[in-house]
Amino acid sequence: MQQQSTIHHIKSISQLVRELELPAPFHPLITMIDFNNISTEAFPKGQKISLDFYKISFKPTFNGQIKYGQGYYDFEEGGLAFLKPKQIVFSPEGSEDYEGFALYFHSDFIRNYPLGKTINQYGFFSYNVSEALFLSAKEKEIISSLFFSIANELDNNIDSFSQDVLVSQIELLLNYCNRFYNRQFITRKAINHDIITSLDKLLHNYFEEENSLNNGLPSVKYISTQLQLSQRYLSDMLRSLTGLNTQQYIQNTIIEKAKEKLSTTNLSVSEIAYELGFEHSQSFSKLFKAKTNLSPLEFRQLFN
Repeated sequence: MQQQSTIHHIKSISQLVRELELPAPFHPLITMIDFNNISTEAFPKGQKISLDFYKISFKPTFNGQIKYGQGYYDFEEGGLAFLKPKQIVFSPEGSEDYEGFALYFHSDFIRNYPLGKTINQYGFFSYNVSEALFLSAKEKEIISSLFFSIANELDNNIDSFSQDVLVSQIELLLNYCNRFYNRQFITRKAINHDIITSLDKLLHNYFEEENSLNNGLPSVKYISTQLQLSQRYLSDMLRSLTGLNTQQYIQNTIIEKAKEKLSTTNLSVSEIAYELGFEHSQSFSKLFKAKTNLSPLEFRQLFN
């Protein structure tokens, strides 16, 4: 099906619920929507949509599979997906996508709270929707309870404590999501091992095919695009499993390539730096020294 080329921009939560033909929210900056109560014709299929607020989608069940990186994986126990403001997504293609619940809240709702300053630390808001958080049965119970508590608070009459309570509930939800994502990185070792293997192969080919001569050093953006993963997800996954983010992982690979050339060839330091994609040999020498505590020439002398 041909996707819509224009972006449908939704500026407020009030506009969202109006277009979904739902009652006005009790609070203009936060709402929870049960997708079982909306029409599957709410938006044209494949419509590009941009929201000016955060969205946390919770599917208690999901019949089928979801794309995850370059593969498809079971999503039987349900899961969570996250959107940050201005992120462009596509409206669902099928009725099965209209399942579960979604919490929407505007950045103004949390602005005067510590969460307003720390929400960018929750990296999963920068993940692709396909990089969803898969939940175990026990985790699903916890998330269901948190969503129920938030929904219950939203159904009460708004008072002077409502915002404090809701913000604390959102922060608790996000902290659990951090914990569960860390668990996911660890328990899906086979999947993540495949990603790391693909990353190693990609970097190996990048230098063997001399792409660095034409394109410079491999960037995080290039690597994540080739692996079909968001930059933030790839870095968080690598940090969880290797202790290194993507940039550090790339730099370590560069240093290993440099060690190989320094120990097995007669190329000058400047020539090696150029082959690896550095614009200036000083930048190469500085990175090499920082990673090994030796200058390139000092390292070479170990083999002479």
